[in-house]
Amino acid sequence: MGILFLLSMPELPDIAAYMTALEPRIIGQPLERVRVASAFLLRTAQPPLSAAEGKHVRELRRIGKRIAFGFEDDLWLVLHLMIAGRLHWRPSGAKLAGRQNLGAFDFPDGSLVLTEAGTKRRASLHVFHGEEALSSVDPGGIEVFESDLDTFRAALMTENRTLKRALTDPRVLSGIGNAYSDEILHVAKMSPIALTHKLNPEEWERLYAATRETLTLWMDRLKAEAKTAFPEKVTAFRKDMAVHGRFGEPCPRCGEKIQRIRYADNETNYCAKCQTGGKVLADRSLSRLLGKDWPRTLDELEALKKR
Repeated sequence: MGILFLLSMPELPDIAAYMTALEPRIIGQPLERVRVASAFLLRTAQPPLSAAEGKHVRELRRIGKRIAFGFEDDLWLVLHLMIAGRLHWRPSGAKLAGRQNLGAFDFPDGSLVLTEAGTKRRASLHVFHGEEALSSVDPGGIEVFESDLDTFRAALMTENRTLKRALTDPRVLSGIGNAYSDEILHVAKMSPIALTHKLNPEEWERLYAATRETLTLWMDRLKAEAKTAFPEKVTAFRKDMAVHGRFGEPCPRCGEKIQRIRYADNETNYCAKCQTGGKVLADRSLSRLLGKDWPRTLDELEALKKR
């Protein structure tokens, strides 16, 4: 089993949990020093990373699946954890020993350490000056909680896509990925391969409600946990999830075994009885359908931006 199936990219609820844990620790605090242990981490040259040292953190902002740290003088550091990147709160000056440690941000009361499992260095750090430069990393997807049903439907209907692809396209919706799209579709009782242009009004209402309900449930749960302890074990494979990562286990709603469609380096989990009228979708033709509708890698998916 490859690392993709052991780890999954932090999505909106996970990023919200990190921000909840970080806010009381770093808002209003000066960034004393930045230490970079991997040459692959920093993706911009100007402004220099050292420009943030000594400046106070004014705000934290989520941009899709990225965390933006806003400093004095309109300076921004933007972290994208990708699949295997994780954040840890350590004692001040924590050593960066071992290949998994990519960098550290030292504050008066502790160090925020970035690690990345595996050998591929996908996590990234950008430095920007000003809102216009910051917007260059925004894929352009709408924020679900800032959108009404009509806006939500219009965004997903821009192209005739499978629901799985539409929900996870960063140009369409902000912050949703493989894990929570599975959960959303299970709550909505809808097939992952249903096409957006074929949904009826009742199905749109159900999908919109399920998206907000699922994200609210997990955001509330993970943020509550983050208020008591820094989230050290961020994973998209959680025991309380209904379908994601639960292939072969019983559906919590009907008891039937969870099915999956595997394509390229991805997989979709669903309940045939609850979502597809009892039809098992995990065959080669449907895998090809999703494969065609989905970028070959998660790197390609995360690189998508509105034109």
